[in-house]
Amino acid sequence: MDQYKNIVVETRGQVQWIRISRPGSRNALSRATLSELRLACAESAAAAQLKAVVVTGEGKEAFAAGGDLKELSTVRSLEDAGALWDLASAALDGIRNHPLPVVAALNGLALGGGAELALACDFRVASGSARIGYVQARLNICSGFGGGADLMRILGDRAGLLHALRASALTPGEALAAGLVDEIAGDNETLDGCVERFLAPILTLEPQVIRAYKAMSVAARQGLSIEERR
Repeated sequence: MDQYKNIVVETRGQVQWIRISRPGSRNALSRATLSELRLACAESAAAAQLKAVVVTGEGKEAFAAGGDLKELSTVRSLEDAGALWDLASAALDGIRNHPLPVVAALNGLALGGGAELALACDFRVASGSARIGYVQARLNICSGFGGGADLMRILGDRAGLLHALRASALTPGEALAAGLVDEIAGDNETLDGCVERFLAPILTLEPQVIRAYKAMSVAARQGLSIEERR
């Protein structure tokens, strides 16, 4: 579609695939890319026939290797930083609060802001060459896209703190053992094929059932009371 310059959106059956397409910058998350991700998620949320969304990256090198360093280098004031973080958080909130399950298909590096994007998704499926890690501390910064809360929620406060402070990129096996990844592609299996296998049981369900359970998940993530979740 004409409004997308940094991502490719494709509907395969009842699944929307969103592919970050900036291979020259290792699919870095520029302002424009984040805005397009937010728009694509809003469009898929309104598509009643869809049952799931997949977010992945172009090529085999990177899912998203963090924020766009060229843009980050132009941030000179608290106001500029706040505007960028607000944009990124809003884009990732569109994924966190999406009414459908969202799968991150990790085709390569998911580092820094890219790892935050991956953890904003409900599930993560990885190729054998993927790497994922909150490496921001290496640059003397913290997670800035709202992903710190996701890390602590998924790993727990102790393990999440340790991962953030070690600032290391985990292999798929390490990420699976830690609970950051849900499935790894087999030796003779493509990443797309692994995603399709992972989604197969979900796609047998009716859309309203999928949306109902995702709404429960969002409510639990937001800390709503039992009464508010009903």
